[in-house]
Amino acid sequence: MNHYKRIQQAIEFIEAHLQEELLITDIAAEACFSAFHFQRLFQLISGFSVHEYIRKRRLTEAAKLLKESDGNILEIALAFQYGSQEAFTRAFTSCFGLTPAKYRKTHATIHPQSKIDFLDHETWKTGEMTMDKPVIAELEKLLIIGYEYKTNLNNDKYFQEIPGFYHHFGSNEFFLRIPHKAKPAFSYGISCNFQDNGDFSFVVGEEVHQHVEQLEEGFVQMELPAGKYAIFTVNGQADGTQNIWKYIYGTWLPQSNYERREGPDFEVTDVLGSRFPHDMRMKIYIPIQ
Repeated sequence: MNHYKRIQQAIEFIEAHLQEELLITDIAAEACFSAFHFQRLFQLISGFSVHEYIRKRRLTEAAKLLKESDGNILEIALAFQYGSQEAFTRAFTSCFGLTPAKYRKTHATIHPQSKIDFLDHETWKTGEMTMDKPVIAELEKLLIIGYEYKTNLNNDKYFQEIPGFYHHFGSNEFFLRIPHKAKPAFSYGISCNFQDNGDFSFVVGEEVHQHVEQLEEGFVQMELPAGKYAIFTVNGQADGTQNIWKYIYGTWLPQSNYERREGPDFEVTDVLGSRFPHDMRMKIYIPIQ
């Protein structure tokens, strides 16, 4: 079963349980993905987070009940997992621009969130672009030492923060504090330590010949596992990298015959060959099976 069908199974599960507590681990299990990877795929294909989708779908269905039933606002709020009428009113107003009471009493129109269909491929054009096919290759394990930053999938926060991580790493000359360098002209950016709530680490560092017994505060050492990787070559402006990641996870991977296996994905920048921000030379590595 392909990625789109698996994600749609999770959508059907969400739709059947809008008036119940929904845990991201249970939703992801319906699609046979880890919680983190499911959230990442969902966001990169649809453009919004799983939690945002659930919130808007609940509020949309609540709006229908406001018009079609005699249930009081508190009953409707509780039915859709809001702890109080005040919390429901704040969420409803933020989403639709008017209170539940005003919506019920007037003929005002809102912009509802319809159930999405991941099987309708024509709906998901945001990740499509022209790009060379990746090289599929087996890699040996790589030893890395780098500086660890924390970020989160929510609201595309990581896309905004990662360029700043590179700048912080370079401006503080952290690269000078990495011993036993194997390829000093290449900078690694590694996504790892994935958490169910969307938190993850982004490590900026370099490949080394060996690890050390002690590291300075903030630095970590890690091993990139051996195995099969899809390798994408990226040449262009730095601000285009976001669209490339969206293409990889939102279009290429779901439509390929590969599964993403466990482990970090990473990008390798040719520091000497790149001219920030207009002419970046980079390769992106996705672990697959």
